[in-house]
Amino acid sequence: MNAISSPGARKRSPWQALRGMSADRPHVFLLLLVTLLPLALMPWSTWLVLTLSGMAMGAMLFLMASGMSLTFGLMSVLNLAHGAFISVGAFVGASLLIYGLSEWSHNPSLWINLAAVLPAFALAALVAALLGVVFERLVIRPVYGDHLKQILVTVGGAIVIFQLIEVIWGPREIPVPRPEALRGALVFGGIALEKYRVAAVVLGVGLYALLLWVIERTRLGILIRAGVESREMVEIHGYRIGLLFLAVFAAGSALAGLGGAMWGLYREIITPHMGDELMISVIVVIILGGLGSVRGCFYGAMLVGLVNLYVGYLEPRLAAVATVGLMVAVLMWRPQGLIPVIKV
Repeated sequence: MNAISSPGARKRSPWQALRGMSADRPHVFLLLLVTLLPLALMPWSTWLVLTLSGMAMGAMLFLMASGMSLTFGLMSVLNLAHGAFISVGAFVGASLLIYGLSEWSHNPSLWINLAAVLPAFALAALVAALLGVVFERLVIRPVYGDHLKQILVTVGGAIVIFQLIEVIWGPREIPVPRPEALRGALVFGGIALEKYRVAAVVLGVGLYALLLWVIERTRLGILIRAGVESREMVEIHGYRIGLLFLAVFAAGSALAGLGGAMWGLYREIITPHMGDELMISVIVVIILGGLGSVRGCFYGAMLVGLVNLYVGYLEPRLAAVATVGLMVAVLMWRPQGLIPVIKV
């Protein structure tokens, strides 16, 4: 009873609650701030459409960035060839849709369209994962623990992969039309929400929850985090830490390939160097969230997607620098990022 009636247990004011949230849950505080402030500057219907579009963009950026964040935060591997895996995933997924399953893609049935899209996404992730395994064995493994050499060899590896893409698919951009059932919009009360963006949000959030569960709740996740803290201790218990880290690298590459395939359908066009162009946004997301943090990466990606769309609507001339400005502001506030890596 005394605890209930004590002054410390009294209901806090909204201002006190916000201050507490900014200290205890900065990722939630910043996401609410970025989402709600533009509502005062634009019509409700426009805000809702931009918010959905920003979340869709953020979901795809999360998939592309989470792999690189994990490999650096958990394995201390700086893989600047990550953008090449994004491009590979985009081209592999698009090739299956355009050349292998084009009839299913143009069918008006939603289920038949999904039977085309989902295998395309799965193949993109699989090919990127296999490429990641080869890349880790041949390029990354000899330079573990040396970031300068990692930068040099991964940049060189990226150049080779981009050139191979141009050899196989050509140097020109390729249109990637969306399946029939994913075109157009869903209309609710006069507000049109694009179907593919709704699907991208659902898929991205679902994969975020799955990845978070694997890292935090499964034996594999525990072993990986333990291996980062003490590699020798994990090996003493009979586990092959090299294989665990190889699995992490392959999973990160697969996420990059999946994100690239989704981005190709989002933009409805792919280019050989699209992964390189996305790397700036990917790096901003990783820095915002905190290196190695899955949860931080998700919130960082959502912030980048929303800020990009809001600023692009309110002041298009500032859209190109908005996300970098957000990163600078966050680092001045929290130099370690929104969520420290120890909370992965």
